[in-house]
Amino acid sequence: MSPESECLYCQRNELQKSLMIEICDLSASTLFLFKEQSYLGRCVVAYKKHVNELFELTETERNAFIQDVSKVAETLQKVFSPAKINYGAYSDKLSHLHFHIVPKYEGGLTFGGTFEMNPQKVYLSEEECKDIIEKIKHSL
Repeated sequence: MSPESECLYCQRNELQKSLMIEICDLSASTLFLFKEQSYLGRCVVAYKKHVNELFELTETERNAFIQDVSKVAETLQKVFSPAKINYGAYSDKLSHLHFHIVPKYEGGLTFGGTFEMNPQKVYLSEEECKDIIEKIKHSL
């Protein structure tokens, strides 16, 4: 596992800011809007402490984190009405526990398959991002 000092989620460094916008803190995690929005509403839920695997958490910590993930998914369902929510927790090269919460839409990019990590097709304006963030915050 890479040290906390090199972790973009712990350091909130420029790379992290170039990829996502912080929305808010949840009970066990922080919620971010992924700037690349080929999947409208795509977010990242990152655990607050520097761990890499679910099994590194106590049962209470794990339940709190999964509750945050579930709450975000339910919120995205309410706000954007996707056909399905996909979840991604890879961390092969970024050692920090985080889930990508990815709304999928019938007829949309990769529907029926695995979502692309960063398709680089849709970037919204700052105002559009603010609007999405407000909708998510209001529904949390």
